[in-house]
Amino acid sequence: MKKIEKTPDLLDQLRAFDLFEGVEDEALQWLIDRSDYVMYPKDTPIFQAGQKADHMQVLLRGGYVVRRENKGRKQELGMWKAPAVGGVLPFSRMKDTQADGVCLEDTYVLLLHRGCFVEMVNISYELTQALVTVMTNRVRDFQQMRLMDEKLMALGKMSAGLAHELNNPASAMVRSSRELHRHLVQTPERFKAAITMRVEESAVDRINEILFERVAAAPDEPELGLMEREERSDDINDWLADHGVAEIATLVDTFADWHFTVEHLDRIAEVIPREALSPVLQWIETNLTTESLVTEIQAASNRIAELVQSIKVYSHMDQEPSLEPVDIHEGIRSTVTMLNHVLKKKNITLQKKLAQDIPPVKALAGELNQVWTNLLSNAIDALPQSGGRLVIRTFHERDCVCVEVEDNGPGIPEDIQSRIFEPFFTTKGIGEGTGMGLDIVRRVIDHHNGSVSLSSKPGCTVFKVCFPVQ
Repeated sequence: MKKIEKTPDLLDQLRAFDLFEGVEDEALQWLIDRSDYVMYPKDTPIFQAGQKADHMQVLLRGGYVVRRENKGRKQELGMWKAPAVGGVLPFSRMKDTQADGVCLEDTYVLLLHRGCFVEMVNISYELTQALVTVMTNRVRDFQQMRLMDEKLMALGKMSAGLAHELNNPASAMVRSSRELHRHLVQTPERFKAAITMRVEESAVDRINEILFERVAAAPDEPELGLMEREERSDDINDWLADHGVAEIATLVDTFADWHFTVEHLDRIAEVIPREALSPVLQWIETNLTTESLVTEIQAASNRIAELVQSIKVYSHMDQEPSLEPVDIHEGIRSTVTMLNHVLKKKNITLQKKLAQDIPPVKALAGELNQVWTNLLSNAIDALPQSGGRLVIRTFHERDCVCVEVEDNGPGIPEDIQSRIFEPFFTTKGIGEGTGMGLDIVRRVIDHHNGSVSLSSKPGCTVFKVCFPVQ
C-alpha cells in the first residue's frame, strides 16, 4: 500500500457513484478530508483473512478478487471493481475480515477509519443512509450466497449418499446378470442329459413338486448358523458321494442355500432310476441357481426403485409447492434413506420411534424435508466415528405433531445455545459449514407457525420441532 497525495478531481470521482446521488458536496468533501488516499499495486493484498477491519474502503479505480481458503484450496467468492464501497461500514458489527482481497490491477482507494463514523452521522444523514444501504445490500447478497452454499453442500451430501446407495444394487445387478448369462450356457446340456433319461411322467411330477415346494419355502426358512450349515453340507456331500453323483461341490452349495436336506434327496431318489439321479439333480441345481440369480436381480432392481421413489418423495418432484396435508413420516423416511450412506460410514445406530396415530400436518413437504435434512446432518456431524446413537421420535402433543432428533454426541455448550439459530453462526471449521442450516430450520418452522426448541448436555442433545395440526 502506498499513500498518495489527494487530487482535485476526487470530488468528481465520488459524484460518479450512483450510491452518492442526493448526497451534498460538503458531505462528500468531508469524506475526502477525513480519508487517506492510497494505491495498492497489482497482485498485492488490499486485505487479508484475520486482519482487523478498521476502515471503510471507497474504491475509485481498479478492483480486486476475494478469495477464501477452503480445506487447503483457494475458493473465489467474487470480484469487486470501482466504483464500489467495501470494508467496515456505519453500524456494521464486522470486527475481522474472513477472506483475502487481491488487487487485479493498480487500485486507488479512499480509506476512512471507523472512528469517524459517529462524526459522519452528525455531518450528513444522507451520506450515512447511503452507506447503511450498502451494508444491508451486502448482508442480503452474502446471505443469499451462503444459502446457496448451504443448499449445494446438502445436495453434495445427498448426491454422494445416493451414488453410494445406488452403486451397491447396480453392481449386484451387473454381477448377477453376468453370472446368469454364464450359467444359462450350461442349461441346454443339462436339460438334454436329464431328458434322455426317459424318466416317467409321474416321477417328473414328483420331482417338480419337491422343487417348487423348496423354492416357495426356502425364503421363510430360518437362516442356518455356521455350524449348522457345515453339518448340513457334510450330510448332503456324503449322500451324493454314496449315490455316485457327479459335480458334488456345486450341488452341495446350491442345495444348502435352498435348505435341501438328505430327506428331500431321498424322496427324489425314490422315484427315479439310480443312473438318472446325477443328471436330474444337476438339472434341479440349474433351476435353483437360475432362481437365485433372478431373485438377486429382482431385489437389486427393487432397491433402485425404492431409492428413486425416496428421491421423488424427498424433493417433492411431482407436486406444486402448495400447503397440503403431509405425512411427516414419509419425509423422515426418505431423508434417512438419503443419509443412510453417512450413517453406515460412521457406524451410527439409528432408532426410529415413530408413533402410529400421527395426523397429517398442512405444510410444504419439500420445506419440511429441509428441516429433517439439517437436523439429522448436524446430529450426524456431532457424533464420533463409532458408538454414535441417533434417535428420531414422533408423537402427538395436544394440538401439535412433534418430532425429536436426539443424539449422544458431546452436546452444545450452554454459552452458545442461544446463538445456534443465528444466520452464519457455526461451530464448525472454515469450509465445513456455512452457519445457515439451523437458520433455515428456524425460518421454515416459522413459515409453518411451528416451534423449535433445544435441550443439550454432554451425551444427550435433543432438538424438538412441533407443527400445529390445523
